[in-house]
Amino acid sequence: MGHSTYETMRQFADSWGLFAMVVIFTVLVAWPFRPGGRKHSDDAANVIFRDENDDD
Repeated sequence: MGHSTYETMRQFADSWGLFAMVVIFTVLVAWPFRPGGRKHSDDAANVIFRDENDDD
């Protein structure tokens, strides 16, 4: 008798699922440090201080 669906999915999650989570975590942590990211971060941080009539 072969493996059940649960055992197959569990084995997949233990191997490739963990790898995928590590890759996604690494990308999300590194994303703000990409070239050009500082301008976007500063813009997002200061958007609440802009007046509705500013044309910046």
